[in-house]
Amino acid sequence: MNAEVTLPLFVATPLILAAVAVISPWKILRDILHIAVPVVGIVAGGWLFAYTAMNGTIAHTIGLYPAGVGITYAADQFSALMIVTTMIVAATANWFATATGETNSRFYASLTLILVTGVNGALLTADLFNFFVMIEVMLLPSYGLVAMTGGRNRLRGARVFILTNLAASTLLLVGVGFVYGVTGAVNIAALAGVGAAGGPALVALGLVVIAIITKAGIFPVHTWLPRTYPLSSAAVMGLFSGLHTKVAVYMLFRIFVVIFDLDDRFTWLITILMVVSMILGAFAGLAEHTIRRVLAYQMVTGMPFILVMFAFAPDNPHAALSAGIVYTLHHMITIGALILNAGAIEETYGTGRLARLTGLAHRHPWTAAIFAAGAYSVVGFPPFSGLWGKVLLVIAAAEPGDMRSVVVITAIIVASFGALLAMLRVWRKVFWGRPMRGVPAGLRIRKRLLAPSAALMVISAGMFVAAGPLIDAVHTATDQLLNVEAYTAAVLGDDAVGVVDPENPTGGNR
Repeated sequence: MNAEVTLPLFVATPLILAAVAVISPWKILRDILHIAVPVVGIVAGGWLFAYTAMNGTIAHTIGLYPAGVGITYAADQFSALMIVTTMIVAATANWFATATGETNSRFYASLTLILVTGVNGALLTADLFNFFVMIEVMLLPSYGLVAMTGGRNRLRGARVFILTNLAASTLLLVGVGFVYGVTGAVNIAALAGVGAAGGPALVALGLVVIAIITKAGIFPVHTWLPRTYPLSSAAVMGLFSGLHTKVAVYMLFRIFVVIFDLDDRFTWLITILMVVSMILGAFAGLAEHTIRRVLAYQMVTGMPFILVMFAFAPDNPHAALSAGIVYTLHHMITIGALILNAGAIEETYGTGRLARLTGLAHRHPWTAAIFAAGAYSVVGFPPFSGLWGKVLLVIAAAEPGDMRSVVVITAIIVASFGALLAMLRVWRKVFWGRPMRGVPAGLRIRKRLLAPSAALMVISAGMFVAAGPLIDAVHTATDQLLNVEAYTAAVLGDDAVGVVDPENPTGGNR
């Protein structure tokens, strides 16, 4: 059996097991399924990474239709690496949800498995319309998860979340429709190089990109994220932090490399938007009043750290994109750990408000240690993954040696300082100071609540220690991402139809 025929199983398996979870009357089975499926996904993603390392990009078209007609799934080392990391975050977030009792809701497990279905499909699809479909598969259970978990204001947050994502999804669908109307194709490989040609195709693709950056929470369409994520439960916010925005980042990488062919016309536009987004996200958290709202702005400031590398990719594609991927992996693990750590505090004390918490370092040294480790990683201090992420970003940005380099490196330093201030503020308010009064002497944060965030921080520390193998893996993944010829050959095969001529994208298909 050829390995490529297994790609649809990454989508079908969690979807089928989501149905099993819905009809199962046994909570223990539901708890097992919603943790075991992402764990199996980690193993399967690791196998896929190893297989594509040996055999290159693989692809499978559903129903064995000609490429360009059927729905195609494709995998390379980049998509495999993203699957592994998203499934790590999903497994730990679901582990935390089980520990807090959120899975007492009959539909919680099945909703998270449907979300995993959409994530895998979005990371493997080679078709813009199918990407839209998989985004909707992700969003439908997310609407339920946002509305059914969290505090008393969760419905207010759910309303903003739903309206924003519906608007972005509508724009995405319109953009994909215009792309098809202009070029006659929505297959990513068939559109290779079309964005660099300009004209109506560029405008249509611009709508797609705007919709995706809205979902990624990039300035100026970023405020919905810190207004909605913290109003859900910590388990759901941890799940979303590693899945929703990072799927958007993944597709932006794929579109920029394959469809835009590393076009250098937008370097200053990208630079300005990302620099502003960095600074806003870094310092806006200083005005927030809960731990998770501060962390939500660290999510906002993390996205431009990744995407600003597009401004330097035309100069040195390998170094810039590798730096962006390393920072993506670090950010998923670290922010997930911090959110779940904050969730353990909320579960124990019933609040995450900075004004109501103090002196927790005396009562809960392990909780304080996990938060301090996460804060070190966010800022870029050793011995955690954030150091290598930011070092690689600065090296890639410095290479051109022009004004862009000066602006971006300055912004990275200033935004990192802002993140440090935000983390210090949380530390001073929540962990420092005198022990809290009126708290039962025996009250402790349970180990089972701390274990998920501790596991993620161990991974972050492991990424620091094993920087050599990690960076080697990212380099090979970047090589395959940049090998557009191999990607298009695998996706389109020998019988493709509807392939667009990049030199004349509106003149009909070849």
